[in-house]
Amino acid sequence: MSRISSTFESLKRKNKTAFIPFLMAGDPNYDLSLEIIKTVDRSGADLLEIGLPYSAPLADGPTIQKSSRRALDSGFQPRQVFELVEDIRRESHTPLIIMSYINLIHKFGMENFITRCRQSGVDGIIVPDLPPEEGEELKNISSQIDLIWLLSSNSPASRIDRVTRAAEGFIYAVSTPGITGSREKISLEIKNTISKIKEIREIPVCVGFGVSRPEQVKSLAEFADGVIVGSAIIEVIERAVNYPAGDIEDAETEEKLPVSINQQNLLDQLEKFIRNLTEPL
Repeated sequence: MSRISSTFESLKRKNKTAFIPFLMAGDPNYDLSLEIIKTVDRSGADLLEIGLPYSAPLADGPTIQKSSRRALDSGFQPRQVFELVEDIRRESHTPLIIMSYINLIHKFGMENFITRCRQSGVDGIIVPDLPPEEGEELKNISSQIDLIWLLSSNSPASRIDRVTRAAEGFIYAVSTPGITGSREKISLEIKNTISKIKEIREIPVCVGFGVSRPEQVKSLAEFADGVIVGSAIIEVIERAVNYPAGDIEDAETEEKLPVSINQQNLLDQLEKFIRNLTEPL
C-alpha cells in the first residue's frame, strides 16, 4: 500500500477528511519556500501538493501563475524540486504529490523524472494537461508513484469510468470547470460526480479549485474524502511579498493589521490561516 493510500485509510478510520494544501516550489525563493512548506505541513496538512514552476501554466489562474513567475524570477529551476523534496523529507513523512505539466516532464525525460521522484521521496504525480487516454506511457513507468487523475462535474460517463478504474491514490475532483483561483461560491454539482465514482469503485476523492474559506471546506467535507486548497494560501504569500513592510490584509478577517512583514511573520500568518481552514475537519 502506498503512503497516500495508507494515509486515507488512517483518516477513514478516524472519520476525518484530508486537508491537502497546494504550494509552488521556489516561491518566493528556495529557502523561504522550504520554510513555508514545512510550516503548512506542521499546521494541519494530511498530504502536500507541490507545483513545479512553469512559464505557461494553462490550468492555473492569476494567483498561481504569479507564484510560478516569482519562483522562476528568483532563479529556481524545476529540477531543484527534487532537492526541495529531499529537504522536506528530512523532517516529514507526509505524503507528497508533485503537480507538473507534461512539457516539463518531457524536458526531464519521462524515465529520469520518475526515477528522481522515487529517489527524493515523491509519492504521487498530477499532470493536469495529460488526458488518461494519453497517459499509458507515464503510468507504465511510474510504479511506486501514484498517478493521480482529474475529473470535473461535466466529465462524461465514459471519462468517469475510465479514470476511476485507472486511478491510483485518489481522484482529484475539480469543483468548477476552468482555471484555479479563489471563488465566492463553490458549486456542489461535483457531489454527483463523486457519487458516480463511488458506484464504480471505492477510492478516495478530493475536491479542489476555488476552495478558500472554512465554510467551503466544511460543506465539501460532508461528501468528499479530501479538500485541496491552493490559491487562497498563495494569496497570503503574495500579499507579504508585494507589501514587505506596513499593513497587510489579514487572510481571515479582511481587516488591515499593522504588522512588520518578515519571514517569521509570514510563517505565523500561514499557520493561523491553515489552522482556521482545517478547523471544520
